[in-house]
Amino acid sequence: MIVCWFGMFVTGVGMSQIAPILPLYIKELGVQDTNAVARYAGLAFGITFIISALFSPVWGMAADKVGRKPMLLRASLGMALVIGAMGFAQSVHMLVGLRLLQGVITGYGTACTTLIATQTDKEHAGFALGTLSTANVAGSLLGPTIGAFIAENVGLRDSFFLTGALMLIAFFTTLLFVKETFERKDRKVMRFKEVWSAVPEKSLTLTLFAAFFMLTAAMYSVEPIITVYISRLTENAGHVALLAGLTFSASGLANIISAPRLGKLSDKIGSHRIILVALLAAGLLFIPQAFVTRPWQLMVLRFLLGLAAGGLNPSVNTLIKKITPDFLTGRMFGFSMSAAYLGVFGGSVLGGQMAGWLGFRSVFFTTALLLLGNAVWVYYKVYKKLNKEREVWNI
Repeated sequence: MIVCWFGMFVTGVGMSQIAPILPLYIKELGVQDTNAVARYAGLAFGITFIISALFSPVWGMAADKVGRKPMLLRASLGMALVIGAMGFAQSVHMLVGLRLLQGVITGYGTACTTLIATQTDKEHAGFALGTLSTANVAGSLLGPTIGAFIAENVGLRDSFFLTGALMLIAFFTTLLFVKETFERKDRKVMRFKEVWSAVPEKSLTLTLFAAFFMLTAAMYSVEPIITVYISRLTENAGHVALLAGLTFSASGLANIISAPRLGKLSDKIGSHRIILVALLAAGLLFIPQAFVTRPWQLMVLRFLLGLAAGGLNPSVNTLIKKITPDFLTGRMFGFSMSAAYLGVFGGSVLGGQMAGWLGFRSVFFTTALLLLGNAVWVYYKVYKKLNKEREVWNI
C-alpha cells in the first residue's frame, strides 16, 4: 500500500503539475498571442483528462484479465517516458500530442485501487481505500504548487524531467516491492452490455459515480479563478501566486488528514452515511467562500472543505467494492476513475465559464447548489436504500 500510495501521488502530480506553468511553457514554444496561449493552454490541460476518462475503463478491464501489477508497471513506465519527453517538446502541437498520449497510457490509479480493494478484507477496506485515496487527490491538488516551485527555482523544462524521474522511481519500487495474489481466469472479454447486465445494483452504482463526479468537479471549479480571486482579496500583488498555491493546496493537505480517518469510520458506521454528510458539508462550505474578504479566510474554508471531501472518495470506492462481483471490480473502478477525470475537466470548465459570464462569486454559489442537490439525490437513492438493506450487502 505504501508503494501504491507513492505511485498514485506522483501520478496525480504528473497529471496536474503542468497547470500553473503551461502558459509560460507555451510562450517559450513560440506562441506569443495572449488569446492563442489561453486556447492552447486549455486544450493541453483538458485533453489529458478527457482521454483518461475514455481509457480508464479499458485499463480496468485489462487489470481484471491479466492482473493489476502489470497495469501498474505499464502506466508508471509509460508516464515516466511521456512526461520526460514533454521537456524536449519543440512546438505547442508536440506538447498537446504528448498530453493526449499521457491520457491514453494512464491507469495507475485504477490498477492501484483495484489491487488494494481485492487484496484487503472487507472489515478494513474503508481504511485501506481511504489511505490510498489521499494519494491521488493530494497529488492532483498539490501538483500545481509543486510544478510552479520547480519551474521557478530550476526551470520550466526541468519540471517535466523531475516529474518523469519520480514516475521512474514509482516503476522500480512497484516492480520490486508490490506483491499480488492474482488468479488468472480464462474468461472471454465481456462487452459493455454484458458487463452492465452483470452489475447487481445498477441504480446505486450510477448514483455513486455521479456523487464522485460532483465532488471532484467541485474541488476543481475554482482552479481557473483562484489566482485572480486572491488578487482581489490582497493588496500585495507580489505574493499572489504563492497565496493562490497555498490556498489551492490547503484542500489537499486536509484530504490527507481526513480520508484515512473517515475511511476507518465508514467501516464502523457505514459508507453511505459518510457520503451523505460529506456532500452536505462540502455544499455548505462553498457558500461562505463567496463572501471572504481576506486570503486567509478563503484558505481556512478550503482546508475545511478538504476535511469534508476526504470522506467521499474512500466511501464511494468501499461501496463499489462491496456491491460489485470480484470479476468486475477493475472495470467498475475504471468507470469510477473516469467519473473523477470528467469531474476535473468539467469543474475547471464550469468555473472558468461561470466566472467569465456571471462573476467570481457565482462559481461558489453554483457549486454549492450542485453539491446540495446531489446530497438530496444520494439521500433517496443510496442512504435510504442501504439503511434497509445493510445486512444484505454487509455495509
